[in-house]
Amino acid sequence: MKKIFQSVLDFLLFSNVFMALCAVAQALVTFHLLQTAPIYTVLGLLFASTLGIYNFCILIDKKNNPQQSPYIRIRWFYAHHRLMVTITIVCLLCLVPLFFLISVQSRLLLIFLGVLSFAYGLPLFSVGDHKFGLRNIPGLKPFLITLVWTLSIVLLPILEAQDIDNIDISMRDSFILLAKRFLFIAALTVPFDIRDLFEDRKTNLRTIPVVWGERKAYLFCQFLLGGYIVLLFLFHNNGFNANFWALTVVALLTGWLIFKSNWQKNEYYYFFYLDGVLILQYIFLLLFSLTT
Repeated sequence: MKKIFQSVLDFLLFSNVFMALCAVAQALVTFHLLQTAPIYTVLGLLFASTLGIYNFCILIDKKNNPQQSPYIRIRWFYAHHRLMVTITIVCLLCLVPLFFLISVQSRLLLIFLGVLSFAYGLPLFSVGDHKFGLRNIPGLKPFLITLVWTLSIVLLPILEAQDIDNIDISMRDSFILLAKRFLFIAALTVPFDIRDLFEDRKTNLRTIPVVWGERKAYLFCQFLLGGYIVLLFLFHNNGFNANFWALTVVALLTGWLIFKSNWQKNEYYYFFYLDGVLILQYIFLLLFSLTT
């Protein structure tokens, strides 16, 4: 039984299915905060695009002898190479019909996000004989990840809710919601760079932990979460309601998980516990709303 559970967990985490579910959960958070019904086209788009692009980035970044990688995720991924290629192709193909089921504004947003996502991983630029993608530009990696995630899980649901449900969301409210989630997602990206600190130093990838050091990177995460909580406090709609307390509790839990993380933690801690708060946020919103 334990072996079956471990196999299922490995598949969910290392195939990026769990990450795709995190994207879906975050879109559900947005729909919940907008007090509108989920739009399943958006959820399908986010699941397929997240799964497809994350797997695509791993495939194009293949190193020599991936089975000797220090990362469990990479060893598992290439031990199931054909399955991962098949899943990636299916996901990317699913995006085609879904793309034509959304509004023109959402299509333009998706094209922009798609260009950013592929430019992030593909070595499209070169300096002399050295080729690199956007992720290799110092300091740009966490910003790009956070930007793509925030626009996907916040702005895309807003655009579709406005188009389908005709709800009125002001520019100010949209910007505040984007700012809140940007800080929350940004705080979650840095610990993964801390985990990869020594590997990034070897490859000269100048991430925040490489440039600032591990301790300052952890403090920066807490600073971002502190800013997120401040925005929750300053812009709490309908008073200190269930949504406010649910989001605040998850933010505090996230801060504790980040505090407990370090480069020596295994990959399950990062891919299940840290990424899992993206799903937990939606679960807490539902649970707290039941108490009111």
